[in-house]
Amino acid sequence: MKWVGIILGSLVLVVAIMAVVGAMLPRGHRATRQAHYRQKPEAIYFTLAGPVDWRTDVKAFGTLPDRDGRKQWWEQDSHGKKVTYELVEDKMPSRRVVRIADQGLPFGGTWTFDIAPAPEGSVVRITEDGEVYNVIFRFMARYFFGYYASIEGYLRDLGRRFGEFTQIEG
Repeated sequence: MKWVGIILGSLVLVVAIMAVVGAMLPRGHRATRQAHYRQKPEAIYFTLAGPVDWRTDVKAFGTLPDRDGRKQWWEQDSHGKKVTYELVEDKMPSRRVVRIADQGLPFGGTWTFDIAPAPEGSVVRITEDGEVYNVIFRFMARYFFGYYASIEGYLRDLGRRFGEFTQIEG
């Protein structure tokens, strides 16, 4: 019985430390990555604007009615979690800004997709202006998941969509 108390007490202490450190971290962050593709900006734009069936992190998706004149949709991840998004800015073929529209999640923010012509193709830059509200999740995002993992996965999936190797740049 003594060992059970020691183990439980240790777990509580670890979680408390994570919460304290997480509370000291800034709620907001900015992360940016980019990659070059051999595709024209229009091809990149229409892929980003179209169905997300090419993304490995999305297991299901669907459209929702517009809200306040903004296009909305949902995406479901491999864990069954659905997140609703809205299109905040749309400038074909150079820019899209997407915001998490769900309230009550432990995170939120926007993703800005900038598509620029480049010699022999395009450069896609993704900027995440994120916020992590839950202090434990903030600790995990900073020290375990990282702020760049989702962006880098997205850029790699985009490269796979076009049959290209993706070199991620900071």
